[in-house]
Formats: sequence, structure tokens, C-alpha cells
Amino acid sequence: MTSAPRTRAGRPDDLPGDPGDRTLPQLLARNARDYPGLPGLSWQANGPDGNWTTFSWAGIHEHTRSLAAGYRALGVGRGDHVLLMMSNRSEHWLTDLALVRLGAVPVSVYGTAAPEQITHIARNCRARLAVVEGADRTAVWERLLTDPDTPLEHLVVAEPGEEGDHVPYAALLREPVPEGFDTALDTARPEDPLTVVYTSGTSGEPKGVVLTHRQVMSNALALDAVVELPPHVEHICYLPFAHIAERMLGIYLPCHRASHVYLCADPTGVAAVVRKVRPAQFFGVPRIWEKLSAAVRGLLSLMPDDQRAVIDDAFEVAREHVAHRERGETPSAKLEERYARVREDVLLPMLAAAGLDRVTWSASASAPMSVDVVRFWAGFGIVIMDAWGMTETTGVATSNSPRAGFRLGSVGRPVESVEVRVAEDGEILVRGASVCSGYLQPDGSVRSVLDADGWLATGDIGRMDDDGYLWLTDRKKEMIITSTGKNVSPALVENALKTHPLIGQALVHGDNRSYLVALLVLDAEAAPAWATAHGIRTDGGLAALAAHPGIRAEVERGVAAANARLSRSEQVKRYELLTEEWGPATGELTPSLKMRRRIIRERYADSLSGLYES
Repeated sequence: MTSAPRTRAGRPDDLPGDPGDRTLPQLLARNARDYPGLPGLSWQANGPDGNWTTFSWAGIHEHTRSLAAGYRALGVGRGDHVLLMMSNRSEHWLTDLALVRLGAVPVSVYGTAAPEQITHIARNCRARLAVVEGADRTAVWERLLTDPDTPLEHLVVAEPGEEGDHVPYAALLREPVPEGFDTALDTARPEDPLTVVYTSGTSGEPKGVVLTHRQVMSNALALDAVVELPPHVEHICYLPFAHIAERMLGIYLPCHRASHVYLCADPTGVAAVVRKVRPAQFFGVPRIWEKLSAAVRGLLSLMPDDQRAVIDDAFEVAREHVAHRERGETPSAKLEERYARVREDVLLPMLAAAGLDRVTWSASASAPMSVDVVRFWAGFGIVIMDAWGMTETTGVATSNSPRAGFRLGSVGRPVESVEVRVAEDGEILVRGASVCSGYLQPDGSVRSVLDADGWLATGDIGRMDDDGYLWLTDRKKEMIITSTGKNVSPALVENALKTHPLIGQALVHGDNRSYLVALLVLDAEAAPAWATAHGIRTDGGLAALAAHPGIRAEVERGVAAANARLSRSEQVKRYELLTEEWGPATGELTPSLKMRRRIIRERYADSLSGLYES
């Protein structure tokens, strides 16, 4: 096997021309040629207890060729949109690449999307074909086959035996590859659409963000400039492919870097996959890091005092080491020696139990991250490189970097593919090579989202410090303006409340009111552990714990501690402790685990009103 030249982050770099003008089919062909035997994709076909199947990059290239022929036989051609509604399974990943090789445009749909959202997306992108997982997903799509306003003609069903009257996925691979078919493959141009990503819809209808090969490659190159990873690094793919972060990290960057993707179809099983793979990189939205930290804190609370004291001492050494790096200072020889010792003796064994002992790059994005959570992981020597961006910026626009510097609590500095500035009203503006083409319209046109000077108004509020680091405040439209005229960031207050391990979720309310109130939810992992450590029975679940006087008193102390760190206008005067977690399945969170504030406020309108009654 030949070895191609490499650049930063272990990325192959042997293709001619401008790296920003490469296309995904070119990367696939390069990987199959230069790394034919290297693993590119692994998955468990029979659930979390099944054996792993692996395709090499040569196998991926040949399989997607056959699959493309099957889709071509169904009438899919250049420029056609195809809808994909599946979990993170091989059929989804491979179909995505096969469609791109045809010149078609794959469009992933969140598995938790409501029927009206699916209808809107199908009508907006005018797709004639959808690929769905199984019988449980076909009902809503079947109605669209007869909808006069939707051009949908065919459904392909991935699960064997569940296709009914629709096209079995396996049948696509039985289609013969016609003579001369290869001349129709891999003809994408840099300016062609690579995908359409629909926003997850925290409010209003999802908008279809059109992203080209050039925009995706610009972002990939910019990310390579701020991270340092081993060659052919592993990536655990567990976020939905409808999320721009997973499309970049789980599809496009692996093709760019010839790395190895492990598919995790059920996100609740990601911890088991992490323990198996022991990845060098791990990305999680803030809620994932919050849940992980709550689980670890719960375990720590059960440890004997002498053992916990050793761990706390190790945490302090690690945090001191991280603080030197954050300031751009070289730790002293004495600190290096102490850190090496506690890392080897205390921290690595704990991280190894969770499969995180090989992590060299950990990151988060999507929403403001609690500084408390970031500092907690710094105690393990893990620096979560918080980043910021959105679907419209092809993912990351700013990032902290172990190479270029970091500030805990910030979202880093602009990556090479964009410029960032803050307007007079605090709104963050972005322009550059990785900013999207615009929003897809039902007639196939693309409506630009840029102003006359090429700037995208992001809707996020923040500030840029003197060193060029961006600090997020909140979404512009989510800022609370109290009846006294004070502007309050709900995310800032919510993160302060969630500093206490018992408080897993929080929503702050108070627009046009004289003071703030909050809805709080116990953390499903930390609350039972805390209760056990304090002799409280846990067999009644979260509802019983939320009613227990000891739990309620501790939550009260947590709220008081948060208020002590907040200004008077930011303090929470009253709150209600709820009995059930919020999640995508119940509608309070988006599939990317961001709060749907409007949904929560509507669902708990009586509770919120009651908090203002005397």
C-alpha cells in the first residue's frame, strides 16, 4: 500500500489543484486508491450486542458504486434531492455517499421530526424518493405518496422484511451496473450542492440550508488548522446526520482525512462504544457533557472520604496544569512531574474505565457551555475545546484550539474560512468561504441570507475580547427583557443553576415581568446517586425524589448558591421542581438537545403563571 504525503491533523494531501476546490467523490477515489485496506466504516448490524462489521475504503468505494446504480435505476439523477430518515446505520452513511457520487443531493431528516415538519421538508425540497428505516417510519411517508402538493413517488425501506409494498434496500444492490455507468459518476463540481441541512426548528418551520462541496471543504480545511489528531483517527458517530456537526464529523471529515467511523445507531449506547473504541477524539453537545459529568460526580459522591481526597488533589494538579496552558505558559518542571504522576496513578485509570484515556481532542458546540462543566473536565486533564457555529456556517465558525490557544468559557477565535465581527447591538456577524449559499425555496431557487457586504446575521449575541476570543451571551431573540428594562441572558442564569449536580435541566422565564422564575428538572443520573449517599430511597424514581424534603432542601441551596453569583436582575426568585426529564421524544428538546423554549413555556404555562401569583 502506498503512503500519501500528509499535512496537519493526519490529512492526506496528494490531490492536484486548490484543496478548497476538491469534491467528496474525489476524496473517496483518493482513499480507495491510496488507503484501500484501511478501515473506513464499522457498525453493529444486529444491535448493541452484535458483532462489528467493517468496510475498508476500497470496499466503501465499490459498495457505493453498486448502490448508486440501484438508485439510478429508480430514476435518481444529477441535482435530485433524496430524503433520508434513518438512524446512524450503514445504509444511511453509504446511501449518502452513493447519492453524492450520482450528483444527487442527500437530505437527512431527524427521526423525531413531527409529521407536519416532514411534510414541509418534502414539499420544500421536491424530493421524489425517500429512504426510511422500517415499518414504524413508513406510515407518515405513505400519506405523502398521494399528497398532490408533494412529488414523492417511491419509498426505499432499509429494514429487511419491513418493506411491504415499497422498495427493499437490498434490492438496490442487486441491480446490475449498466455499461458506461461510470461516466455518470463522480462528476460533481465544487460549486454544486453537496447537501441540504434543515434547521432543527427551535421555533418556526425548518429552513433548508444549501451547502456546496466548496463550502464543506473550506470548513474541513479550517478545522484541520486548529486541531492536532493522529492519522486515520477514529470517530464515534452518534448524533443525527440531520445535524450539521455530525455531517461534518461523521461523513465529510472522515472522507477528507481517510479516518475510521464507528456508527452508533442508538445514542443512549454511546458510552459502551466509547469504552470499546477508546477514541482519540470525542465531540458532544453541551447536554452530553453535562450528563457525563453528572454521572461521574454521582460516582465520586459514593466514594470513601480518603479515596475522594486523593482524587480531589489530582484534580487540582490537573486544573493548575491546564491553567498554565490556557495562559500560554510552560508549566514548571515540578508541575509537569506532579501532573505526570497523578495522571498515571489516578486520572488515567478513571478515564480508562470510561474509554476516554486516549482522548487528545474533545470538543463541544451548539449552545453556550457551562464553565463549571468545562472546569470539571479540566480536573481530568481534558480540555473541552468549545466551538461555535451554526448550520448556515457549515458548522464551526470559531473554535478554541490546543494548537492556536484556548480560553475556557469562550468559544474560541474565528477559523480560517470566515471573518467574524460583533455589531453595535451585540449580534455576531459572519462572512467567508464556508458560509452557506442560502435557503432552498420550493421552486428550486436559493434565497441568499447575506447582506450587501456578504455578512450573515447569526441571531446570536456575544462579545469579542482583546485577544480575538468570542464569548457567547445568548440567542438575540431569546434575551429576556424584564419589566424594569433589564436585558438578561437566560442561558447564563440556567448554566449557573445547573452548576449544582442535582439540577440537570433549567428554563428561566421573565419577559416583561419584574423578576425571574425557573422550571427545574432533577438530573436523572446525579439525583439517585446523591440520594443514595444521603440515605434516601430511590425506588420511586425522579417523581419521588423531587418530592422528598431532603432533595428539595438541597435544590434550594443550589438555587441560593447560583443567585449569589448573579446580579440582582438575573436572580431567580421562585421556581418549580419538575418530575420528568425533557427530551426530543417528548418535544421539549430538539434532536440536537437544544431547548425548545416556546414548547416548554406553552406546556408549563400554568406552572409559570402560578410562580407569579402571590
